[in-house]
Amino acid sequence: MALPLIFFLPLCFITLALLVPSHAQNSDQDYVNAHNTPRGQVGVGVVTWNTTLAAYAMNYANQRKGDCSLTHSYGPYGENLAKGSASSFTGTAAVNMWVAEKQYYIYNSNTCATGQQCGHYTQVVWRDSVRIGCARVLCNNGWYFVICSYDPPGNWEGEWPY
Repeated sequence: MALPLIFFLPLCFITLALLVPSHAQNSDQDYVNAHNTPRGQVGVGVVTWNTTLAAYAMNYANQRKGDCSLTHSYGPYGENLAKGSASSFTGTAAVNMWVAEKQYYIYNSNTCATGQQCGHYTQVVWRDSVRIGCARVLCNNGWYFVICSYDPPGNWEGEWPY
Protein backbone atom coordinates (compact mmCIF):
# COMPACT_ATOMS: atom_id res chain seq x y z
CA MET A 1 0.00 0.00 0.00
CA ALA A 2 1.40 3.40 -0.98
CA LEU A 3 1.81 6.18 1.56
CA PRO A 4 -0.56 9.15 1.30
CA LEU A 5 0.99 11.97 -0.71
CA ILE A 6 -0.01 14.49 1.96
CA PHE A 7 2.97 13.37 4.05
CA PHE A 8 5.31 14.39 1.25
CA LEU A 9 3.78 17.75 0.53
CA PRO A 10 5.15 20.91 2.10
CA LEU A 11 3.12 22.08 5.04
CA CYS A 12 1.07 25.19 4.61
CA PHE A 13 1.61 28.36 6.58
CA ILE A 14 -0.20 31.67 6.52
CA THR A 15 -0.38 34.86 8.49
CA LEU A 16 -3.77 36.52 8.41
CA ALA A 17 -3.05 39.60 10.50
CA LEU A 18 -5.06 41.98 8.32
CA LEU A 19 -8.37 40.17 8.20
CA VAL A 20 -11.45 41.59 9.85
CA PRO A 21 -12.45 39.49 12.86
CA SER A 22 -15.24 37.05 12.12
CA HIS A 23 -18.02 35.60 14.21
CA ALA A 24 -17.74 31.95 15.19
CA GLN A 25 -16.88 29.89 12.10
CA ASN A 26 -15.38 27.25 14.35
CA SER A 27 -18.40 25.03 15.00
CA ASP A 28 -18.64 21.43 13.85
CA GLN A 29 -21.19 22.48 11.25
CA ASP A 30 -18.96 25.33 10.01
CA TYR A 31 -16.18 22.84 9.28
CA VAL A 32 -18.60 20.45 7.58
CA ASN A 33 -20.11 23.22 5.43
CA ALA A 34 -16.68 24.55 4.45
CA HIS A 35 -15.75 21.06 3.24
CA ASN A 36 -19.03 20.18 1.55
CA THR A 37 -19.22 23.30 -0.62
CA PRO A 38 -16.07 22.51 -2.66
CA ARG A 39 -16.90 18.80 -2.61
CA GLY A 40 -20.26 19.59 -4.20
CA GLN A 41 -18.53 21.69 -6.86
CA VAL A 42 -16.70 18.60 -8.12
CA GLY A 43 -19.57 16.15 -7.63
CA VAL A 44 -18.23 14.45 -4.51
CA GLY A 45 -20.53 13.33 -1.71
CA VAL A 46 -20.71 15.10 1.61
CA VAL A 47 -18.58 14.61 4.70
CA THR A 48 -20.08 14.18 8.15
CA TRP A 49 -18.74 15.18 11.54
CA ASN A 50 -17.21 12.38 13.58
CA THR A 51 -16.63 12.79 17.31
CA THR A 52 -13.78 10.26 17.37
CA LEU A 53 -11.91 12.24 14.72
CA ALA A 54 -12.73 15.50 16.49
CA ALA A 55 -11.31 14.14 19.76
CA TYR A 56 -8.19 12.97 17.94
CA ALA A 57 -7.80 16.40 16.30
CA MET A 58 -8.29 18.22 19.61
CA ASN A 59 -5.82 15.98 21.40
CA TYR A 60 -3.19 16.63 18.75
CA ALA A 61 -3.96 20.37 18.58
CA ASN A 62 -3.44 20.58 22.34
CA GLN A 63 -0.02 18.97 21.87
CA ARG A 64 0.89 21.77 19.44
CA LYS A 65 -0.07 24.64 21.80
CA GLY A 66 3.50 25.02 23.00
CA ASP A 67 5.06 25.54 19.59
CA CYS A 68 2.20 25.88 17.05
CA SER A 69 4.39 23.80 14.73
CA LEU A 70 2.93 22.50 11.50
CA THR A 71 4.16 19.01 12.25
CA HIS A 72 1.94 16.11 11.21
CA SER A 73 0.77 13.62 13.81
CA TYR A 74 1.45 10.65 11.49
CA GLY A 75 -1.62 9.00 12.97
CA PRO A 76 -4.16 6.73 11.28
CA TYR A 77 -6.12 9.54 9.60
CA GLY A 78 -5.67 11.94 6.72
CA GLU A 79 -4.71 15.37 7.97
CA ASN A 80 -4.59 19.03 7.02
CA LEU A 81 -2.83 21.58 9.22
CA ALA A 82 -2.75 25.36 9.23
CA LYS A 83 -1.87 28.24 11.50
CA GLY A 84 -2.58 31.94 11.49
CA SER A 85 -1.65 34.91 13.62
CA ALA A 86 -4.93 36.76 13.83
CA SER A 87 -8.00 35.97 15.92
CA SER A 88 -9.89 35.96 12.63
CA PHE A 89 -8.01 32.82 11.63
CA THR A 90 -11.01 30.57 12.14
CA GLY A 91 -11.57 26.96 11.24
CA THR A 92 -13.52 28.10 8.20
CA ALA A 93 -10.64 30.38 7.17
CA ALA A 94 -8.24 27.42 7.37
CA VAL A 95 -10.48 25.21 5.22
CA ASN A 96 -10.95 28.04 2.71
CA MET A 97 -7.16 28.42 2.53
CA TRP A 98 -6.80 24.72 1.71
CA VAL A 99 -9.59 24.96 -0.88
CA ALA A 100 -7.83 27.94 -2.50
CA GLU A 101 -5.16 25.48 -3.68
CA LYS A 102 -7.71 24.23 -6.23
CA GLN A 103 -6.29 26.69 -8.75
CA TYR A 104 -3.02 24.72 -8.70
CA TYR A 105 -4.54 21.27 -9.09
CA ILE A 106 -4.33 19.84 -12.63
CA TYR A 107 -6.96 17.12 -12.80
CA ASN A 108 -5.91 15.59 -16.15
CA SER A 109 -2.45 14.72 -14.85
CA ASN A 110 -3.45 14.50 -11.16
CA THR A 111 -0.57 16.84 -10.28
CA CYS A 112 0.03 20.27 -8.84
CA ALA A 113 1.29 23.17 -10.92
CA THR A 114 5.07 23.47 -10.80
CA GLY A 115 6.24 25.07 -7.60
CA GLN A 116 2.78 24.97 -6.00
CA GLN A 117 1.02 22.73 -3.53
CA CYS A 118 -2.46 21.34 -3.83
CA GLY A 119 -2.54 18.31 -1.54
CA HIS A 120 -4.56 20.10 1.12
CA TYR A 121 -7.24 20.78 -1.49
CA THR A 122 -7.24 17.21 -2.77
CA GLN A 123 -7.65 15.91 0.79
CA VAL A 124 -10.67 18.21 1.29
CA VAL A 125 -12.36 16.82 -1.84
CA TRP A 126 -11.08 13.22 -1.62
CA ARG A 127 -14.16 11.17 -2.56
CA ASP A 128 -13.49 8.33 -0.12
CA SER A 129 -12.86 10.59 2.89
CA VAL A 130 -16.37 10.84 4.28
CA ARG A 131 -15.81 11.60 7.98
CA ILE A 132 -14.02 14.60 9.44
CA GLY A 133 -13.14 15.98 12.83
CA CYS A 134 -11.38 19.30 13.31
CA ALA A 135 -10.01 21.46 16.10
CA ARG A 136 -8.64 24.97 16.62
CA VAL A 137 -6.49 26.05 19.56
CA LEU A 138 -4.74 29.23 20.65
CA CYS A 139 -1.03 28.54 20.93
CA ASN A 140 1.21 29.97 23.62
CA ASN A 141 2.75 32.36 21.07
CA GLY A 142 -0.63 33.94 20.27
CA TRP A 143 -1.12 32.10 16.98
CA TYR A 144 -4.01 29.77 16.15
CA PHE A 145 -3.46 26.16 15.11
CA VAL A 146 -6.11 24.31 13.07
CA ILE A 147 -6.21 20.61 12.25
CA CYS A 148 -8.75 18.56 10.35
CA SER A 149 -8.56 14.77 10.42
CA TYR A 150 -10.08 12.66 7.62
CA ASP A 151 -11.33 9.10 7.54
CA PRO A 152 -10.57 7.20 5.48
CA PRO A 153 -7.42 9.17 4.62
CA GLY A 154 -6.92 10.46 1.09
CA ASN A 155 -4.11 11.51 -1.21
CA TRP A 156 -3.04 8.02 -2.20
CA GLU A 157 -0.29 7.99 -4.79
CA GLY A 158 -1.59 7.23 -8.28
CA GLU A 159 -5.26 7.79 -7.35
CA TRP A 160 -7.43 10.75 -8.36
CA PRO A 161 -9.37 12.55 -5.63
CA TYR A 162 -12.63 12.47 -7.64
